[in-house]
Amino acid sequence: MKNIFQPAVTSEIIERINKLTPATTQLWGKMNVAQMLAHCNVTYEMVYDDIHPKPGPIMKFILKKLVKSKVVSEKPYPKNNQTAPPFIIKGEKDFEKEKRRLIDYINQTQQLGENHFDGKESHSFGPLAKTEWNNMFYKHLDHHLAQFGA
Repeated sequence: MKNIFQPAVTSEIIERINKLTPATTQLWGKMNVAQMLAHCNVTYEMVYDDIHPKPGPIMKFILKKLVKSKVVSEKPYPKNNQTAPPFIIKGEKDFEKEKRRLIDYINQTQQLGENHFDGKESHSFGPLAKTEWNNMFYKHLDHHLAQFGA
């Protein structure tokens, strides 16, 4: 899996994001392009912003046992995969705003570097190794950019 913490990979992802337009249509799924960008921002909101309630102990245990391995492994997500409630985006979103936010989050993550994330507590899964953080960040972005042909 590519390493999102490497500047060249970050640049590649941002180039792919910059290929999107408000009129870009999805190849599968229900979200439009602005909703997809907002959806991708949720991952970073859970890292940098305190706006999503943290799961309670029982839910966190369930997430760690049943979901974590799917999110942090190198195995790609299937098309039309089920998503967690905080990631479901309804209503219209501002394409340019969501695009700008996502690029800023990606740049911030790359600048902090993988050592910043190594052992850092995730919102839902407890502490993650830097490779798990990378897989979670990169795989999610790659999946949704491919969804829109970028």
